[in-house]
Amino acid sequence: MIFLGLASNYSAGAVFRHLFAHGSERDSEALRIYLAEHYGAKKSHVALYHTGRSALAVALMSTLENGSSVVVNAFTCKAVLDAVKEAGLTPVYADIEKDTLHYSPRTLLELAKKDKNIKGFIIQNTLGIPTDYQGFQKIAKAGKLKIIEDLAHCAGVKYDDNTEVGTIGDAIALSFGKGKSVDTISGGAVIIRGEGLKSPFQPSERAGLCNRLQDRWYPFFGLMTRALYHVKIGKYFMSFLVKTHQVQRSADAKLDRHVRLEHYQAKLALRQLKSFPSSGRPPLRDFKFYKNKEKKLAEFAKKGIFLSESWYETPISPRRYYKDLDFPEKSCPNAVYAAEHIINAPNWYKEPGVKILERSKNES
Repeated sequence: MIFLGLASNYSAGAVFRHLFAHGSERDSEALRIYLAEHYGAKKSHVALYHTGRSALAVALMSTLENGSSVVVNAFTCKAVLDAVKEAGLTPVYADIEKDTLHYSPRTLLELAKKDKNIKGFIIQNTLGIPTDYQGFQKIAKAGKLKIIEDLAHCAGVKYDDNTEVGTIGDAIALSFGKGKSVDTISGGAVIIRGEGLKSPFQPSERAGLCNRLQDRWYPFFGLMTRALYHVKIGKYFMSFLVKTHQVQRSADAKLDRHVRLEHYQAKLALRQLKSFPSSGRPPLRDFKFYKNKEKKLAEFAKKGIFLSESWYETPISPRRYYKDLDFPEKSCPNAVYAAEHIINAPNWYKEPGVKILERSKNES
């Protein structure tokens, strides 16, 4: 069976390494040193948090003035908007290009001309697909805009000219959450690179015991859930775990700039970062658009391929929060189209995601 989520990127060995991992302050310090050296920053300008959205919020707060506007991808996660709100900024949605799932430099330029309160923009390289970063750099330089790179999907990826993501931004945020490029179930990091920018707040508090247990056990519960799909009860088992608060939905993670990454997660994150090939990683996932998305997902499920946890089911995911966001659908038609028709598959299996998707011939 093939799964998009449920810790499917964790082998059995990785599940138990995570479950029994231990760490110390030295491990967190080692991760900060590595990130500082790798992305060209001072160690004092690197901080580790319990959630990726906390890291992104700090990246925004460190680069943009409260009350200004920031351009965000119109096809993204609510976690990004949570970070923007925490930073006291106004999000300006930029519609995407269908082939990259990201907005273009031209779209950014048009928005910046219309709204003089825009002081920066987030590059997220959706699904790990590299953007036209040189075009963005030119606009940033000409308009004196700050670049915030969100590496949740793309840590270790390289742009077309072999420049690594995370090396052009004034601030960089990484997420270590479920299914991300670096996955320790939760966590994140911020690196401040821009000249004259203040160092980020260094958190010292630990997450609550319930959150720590959820982080520790999720890969094991994911493994059990996937195994139980063979006997048709996997989804019911996971539903039970969510309802009894043994598993937390990714979108429900708290944004708290005072809570640090656990030391063992820092150790695991560093191990993953060091394992990235020097030539650059492939995209995290591949995607295709289908005329009848729900029908196609059902067909895949009959073949033992479960891809319903797609990024994203609504322009701003997850669906349960979408109606409250007042998203401008008329000005972002491509994002709406993508959400209605996209199916994406992971590249962590031996069979690349695009090969999984090519099993279907009825694409739009």
